[in-house]
Amino acid sequence: MLKDETYLILGGAGMIGAEVVRLIARQLAPRRIVVAALYEREVRDAVATFEREFPDVDFAGFWGDVFLRTEWNAPGGAATRRDLLASPERREDLYDDLFGETGAAYERSQLVRLILEHRPDVVVDGINTATAISYQDIYAASVEARTGMREVEGRIREGGDAGDALEAAGRSLDALLISQSIPQLIRHAVLIHRAMSEAGTRLYLKVGTTGTGGMGLNVPYTHSEDKPSVKLMSKTAVAFAHTGLLFLMARTLGGPVVKEVKPGAMVGYSDITRRVVRERGKQVDLFTTRTEPLGGALALRESEHEFERIGPLEMAVVDTGENGIFTKGEFEAITHLRQMEFITPEEIARQVILEIRGSNTGYDVIAAVDSAVMNPTYRAGYLRNFALEEVSRLERETGTASVALGQLGPPELGKLLWEAHLLKMRYGTLSAVLEHEAETIAAELFALVESDADLRQTIASVGLPILTPDGGSLIRGPYIRIPEIAGTNEVEATPEHVDTWSAKGWVDLRPKNIERWRSRFGRMRHDASAVRGRGSSAVTREAYLSEEIHIGAVAGWIFNNEENAYRIK
Repeated sequence: MLKDETYLILGGAGMIGAEVVRLIARQLAPRRIVVAALYEREVRDAVATFEREFPDVDFAGFWGDVFLRTEWNAPGGAATRRDLLASPERREDLYDDLFGETGAAYERSQLVRLILEHRPDVVVDGINTATAISYQDIYAASVEARTGMREVEGRIREGGDAGDALEAAGRSLDALLISQSIPQLIRHAVLIHRAMSEAGTRLYLKVGTTGTGGMGLNVPYTHSEDKPSVKLMSKTAVAFAHTGLLFLMARTLGGPVVKEVKPGAMVGYSDITRRVVRERGKQVDLFTTRTEPLGGALALRESEHEFERIGPLEMAVVDTGENGIFTKGEFEAITHLRQMEFITPEEIARQVILEIRGSNTGYDVIAAVDSAVMNPTYRAGYLRNFALEEVSRLERETGTASVALGQLGPPELGKLLWEAHLLKMRYGTLSAVLEHEAETIAAELFALVESDADLRQTIASVGLPILTPDGGSLIRGPYIRIPEIAGTNEVEATPEHVDTWSAKGWVDLRPKNIERWRSRFGRMRHDASAVRGRGSSAVTREAYLSEEIHIGAVAGWIFNNEENAYRIK
């Protein structure tokens, strides 16, 4: 069943990714395997190795930063985040990609381009997304931004020139805004899900992380910073926020099957060797030392020219991939009993392949969450009828209608409920609506709105304006929920805009909208007549089983059948 498929392995040159590639090539007879990683050299080396090992498999390579725009992954190498932050124009672009219009960001995304170009059947995501996002260090960015703004305030108070300080503070504020973890993670999840849905991907499998190698808040290890490490805690928070978004992706119609395996130990190792030690990409050198008395100021960093450079620091190390290189002592400590201990890449890869095959390994975190969440209950369903009856009783006693406040969004829901309520007030049933022409219904609903001040004022006061049948006037209150445009209080109401806004959150009495309601009611009545005699099988999301207009049930039917916005589990 799985033969002749295309696989995209994000992080395919890493420890886990490389083992996943090998097992796919060996066991699943793929059409093509696309190996994606950050650096050109590692991709070229990995693809060359795989081609020697599996000459009958078609391999393709991609190098670059999939979290950036396509244009920033130039053939000569991807732009670094540091380079981008140094440019005011690129900071503006980064902000726009994160907080701007989703569709525009989708068109510019390198990850989207990669998925749409290769249209993989399976995506295995071995990128440590939590580390990539959380180690932008929002804590350091927050301190820097606050310090910069305090500097500006101080200069202004003293009557001095704040120009250069203001520019520096602006850079720091930009860096803080675009380093926020949750907006980055949400945008990433939205883009990759949309791209895989468009490409027809059948399975997305994420190799996640616990962030602490399975240990708790008492974890004694960090990535070289002091403990307790807020960056490490951020990594865990992002990792499990990512799991939550994957849970939502797995419950979204039209997307791929979504799974996640989450190793709860240190992952290693890829090599044991003696090598020159490097830290953050820079060679670590040996220097001569000097002795100085304690007391007074202590310089934490002095110029290297004050010391004599002996040469590069070389040591026997265990290479654990992205976790870093460890000495014998460090490796012995972190893998000691009841410390992080460790798990090997090939053990993780074997479980990944089993999940791709459809086996139930017991290690799919999304399936585990699915099995643990509490679902709708019989008791709640029984009490639903009681609650609805009580609200109906209060409506009759008070002479008021309980329709929509707009606090349960989006505004489209309020629009649908109020329009359905007007149809119910005037006609009562599906059949009665279908017996009249759209122009007649529009005129009668408008007359109803004009004659009932309480009705008209209530609708407008909750932010839902009423568009008149001729489309030329708007009955409104002090504020309007749609359109939502930040930073402005005035917009140009072109005919195209009116069509868009009325669909999203205006009570639309134009005949063309009434015709949509007649079409809906025709489908609902047809489906109701078609299911008679089918027993329990008649009760589906497609069915509307009443002749009467029940406004909430009508809105639910629209979401189920027109927008495909329904739960699948």
